[in-house]
Amino acid sequence: MSTNSRFAVAVHVMTLMAWSGEESLKSDQVADSVNTNPVVIRRMLCELAEAGLVVSQTGSLGGSRLAGDPSKTTLLDIYQALDNRGVFSLHRQPPSQDCPVGVNIETVLGEVLSEVDSAVEAVLAKITISDVVQRLKPCVTTPTNKTIGKSENKKHYSRERITLPQLRAGAKSRRAKVLRTA
Repeated sequence: MSTNSRFAVAVHVMTLMAWSGEESLKSDQVADSVNTNPVVIRRMLCELAEAGLVVSQTGSLGGSRLAGDPSKTTLLDIYQALDNRGVFSLHRQPPSQDCPVGVNIETVLGEVLSEVDSAVEAVLAKITISDVVQRLKPCVTTPTNKTIGKSENKKHYSRERITLPQLRAGAKSRRAKVLRTA
């Protein structure tokens, strides 16, 4: 029983695009921020593009950006673009029909889950991508490496703002490092 992180990743992607403004971002830049494979990002961008939330251009000068105003794009728009099937789901295997609980639990839970889904959608409809960007601004961080003890390296974070050129520079340096070691 695992939870689905696609919604969180999609909000991350859309927020990063709002942060970049009109500038298109390449999937590898977005993947570096999300810390995933660019293929995962490209697949998600296709879903977001089909829903009209992003526009993408292929090629060496290509990239993706928001299709509309981030103050009008809600988290519900993103949630619906990903074809989510509700916050929770019922049993994978049908419960025993010989049990007094099992015979009716799906009917009762179906009604409860419908209420939960409606409540979640009502909250998501009130929050825009611009709202997420505003919530991020006080806590944007950049990593600083500090050694804790003699054998343990941990990343600590300062409260300095990381800019998109810094993000791009990080992506380029990681690509160059990979090419040098290949």
